Amino acid sequence: MKFQLEDITIYFPYDNIYPEQYQYMLELKRTLDAKGHCLLEMPTGTGKTISLLSLITSYRLCKPMSQIKLLYCTRTVHEMEKTLAELKLLYDYQLKEFGPGARMLAIGLSSRKNLCVNPVVVSAENRDSVDAGCRKLTASWVRALAVENPNVPTCSFFENYDAADKAGSATLPAGVYTLQELRLYGKEKGWCPYFLARHMVQQANVVVYSYQYLLDPKVAGIISKEMERECVVVFDEAHNIDNVCIEALSVSVRKQTLEGATRNLGRMSQEIERLKATDAGRLRAEYNRLVEGLAQRLPDQDVWLANPALPDDIMKEAVPGNIRKAEHFLSVLRRFVQYLKGRLETENVEKEGLVGFVASINTQVGIDQKMLKFCYDRLHSLMLTLEITDTDEFLHVQTVCDLATLVGTYSRGFSIIIEPTDERMPEIRDPVLQLTCHDASLAIKPVFERFQSVVITSGTLSPIDLYPRLLNFNPVVSRSLKMSLTRDCICPMVLTRGSDQLPVSTKYDLRSDPGVEKNYGKLLLEMVSVVPDGVVCFFVSYSYMDGIVNSWHESGILKDIMQHKLVFIETQDVVETTLALDNYRRACDSGRGAVFFSVARGKVAEGIDFDRHYGRLVIMFGVPFQYTLSRILLARLEYLRETFQIKEGDFLTFDALRQAAQCVGRVIRSKADYGMMIFADKRYSRHDKRSKLPGWILSHLRDAHLNLSTDMAVYIAKEFLRKMAQPYDKNGALGKKTLLSQEDLANMITGPDGEMLL
Repeated sequence: MKFQLEDITIYFPYDNIYPEQYQYMLELKRTLDAKGHCLLEMPTGTGKTISLLSLITSYRLCKPMSQIKLLYCTRTVHEMEKTLAELKLLYDYQLKEFGPGARMLAIGLSSRKNLCVNPVVVSAENRDSVDAGCRKLTASWVRALAVENPNVPTCSFFENYDAADKAGSATLPAGVYTLQELRLYGKEKGWCPYFLARHMVQQANVVVYSYQYLLDPKVAGIISKEMERECVVVFDEAHNIDNVCIEALSVSVRKQTLEGATRNLGRMSQEIERLKATDAGRLRAEYNRLVEGLAQRLPDQDVWLANPALPDDIMKEAVPGNIRKAEHFLSVLRRFVQYLKGRLETENVEKEGLVGFVASINTQVGIDQKMLKFCYDRLHSLMLTLEITDTDEFLHVQTVCDLATLVGTYSRGFSIIIEPTDERMPEIRDPVLQLTCHDASLAIKPVFERFQSVVITSGTLSPIDLYPRLLNFNPVVSRSLKMSLTRDCICPMVLTRGSDQLPVSTKYDLRSDPGVEKNYGKLLLEMVSVVPDGVVCFFVSYSYMDGIVNSWHESGILKDIMQHKLVFIETQDVVETTLALDNYRRACDSGRGAVFFSVARGKVAEGIDFDRHYGRLVIMFGVPFQYTLSRILLARLEYLRETFQIKEGDFLTFDALRQAAQCVGRVIRSKADYGMMIFADKRYSRHDKRSKLPGWILSHLRDAHLNLSTDMAVYIAKEFLRKMAQPYDKNGALGKKTLLSQEDLANMITGPDGEMLL
């Protein structure tokens, strides 16, 4: 359908639109008009992705002078492919309605592991090995050798691409390219799809890639540094964006890292000696370049990773004199590694600010802040000079230089925490030194400053007012949208006690109480006997899930559950979990029914949908708080309190409830779907906890469902399922329409706040 939204014609590839999609587009348009940033919460399963894509691409068509380019960031490759599939559908519709003027180029960009078509390289087991395999065949010095000696292996796909690029013909025709299509196009042309996609990023109108390509300075410095200001950046499913920002600037160093770094330094030392004997001029040329402070212009295939510090914090000056010579630099790194080894020998937990840590390094091993700051760039330069191609072997020394550069660059918003053992397994000595970032706003600040509009959106952004404080920005639009439904197809309940009226909770003093474990088991047993198809259970941690499943097994509850449905369990092994999920789906498809046990902060809670018969009920056993004794979490809470005036309790509750909402939101993925959500913990009945759930869940949570026992919950479940079995009108009755046609939109009046008045 085609309709007017204020002064813009929207091209929307479906015949009907939900009212909330229309409101969502309206808020987005206001953001683009204001050239500002926005926060938008929209219920899951209401077509958020297609609304975003339709509005932004239509805006570009109607306002060609705006030169808008869309950078769409997803968390996983699966989400990237889903987004590109939606965009393909929209592009075909726009071409049909608008004509050739709607032509655009949209590409997905991922790592070499997902794009490489060279069978020798892509067969490596992990991403770092694939990167190194590519470098061994494409590095400029390898290709120069191959010219003289035809026996030196190179990559024919890269050679063909490079020849086409030099001739100016390495381009992609207009269209939408998924990762699979890029690979097919590369094979067909004989070109490397990875370098072709990297090259086309600048010309593309829409780029879909991972969060890291914008938030992690090491990757963003290579991929996204030349993006123009007119870009609109969308972070989809961004409820955990603060954690992604923090991880991008955090580094962990263990004993194995330091031993690996020592081996790396030994090999580099041998390479330097070999070079002195065979080609001393190359080392001299590097030294002269560093003296003059000249930046290196590198071909794409030689670039490794960019500096781990943020662009504005990188020194624009020459490398200090005492690390210009290769052997002097290795000596500095050896002393730094030795210092870190000494720090890991501690018997006690140590926490230190960066200023004190840098002062201690200077006192003990004579390495000052400026030398630390340049470690990463100096390592990169040396590896190029030594012509090292197997970069996957040098990850340990890279981690050490990461740490050195970040420690030398920042003084606020970070801590050094050294722990001799893991708190959960204190008998095993496994010392770790962690540089932890506490301030999520550091990594995302360059994104807010560089691009005219940043859209942060998800199905769970409640409470929405906390995100601007955590990320330190001022949104021009901040809105949480409700779900328009013709029937109450969501049934949330808060279960506070078992059928014996004893309270249930995963609070530390209650979680191992046999009465609580028995009541949780009885709740699940009662529910699997009345709920058809799939039931998903989320536990607060792996250890709690193991304990409670063992207890149910011993008491025979698990056996009784399996009389009704098969049971599958998520483990920490990705392959096992994938297999369990496949079999769970098969059991649901065959009508046998199944129960899936999962963990609130595991893989399944984030990216897997349990739509239709795969999830008719989801039970959240307990409140998924983070491990509150974690030193890293405590340091972050202290920083948030002192810097942003966010209380510890507020942040912990916010974090636990967004995770719980994410878990239960897996059950409903469209308006034709239906499902029940049980929050099984007495703490959910408290207003301060409950109020942090998204509005679209709260609007269906009735007062009568706030303090239930098991038998009451079973009765409500039966009634709900009976009601859902009745036929219903998908378009909605007059005055409460949930599917709007082109005609409805033409006759519609919009209220002052974007509300629709039919």
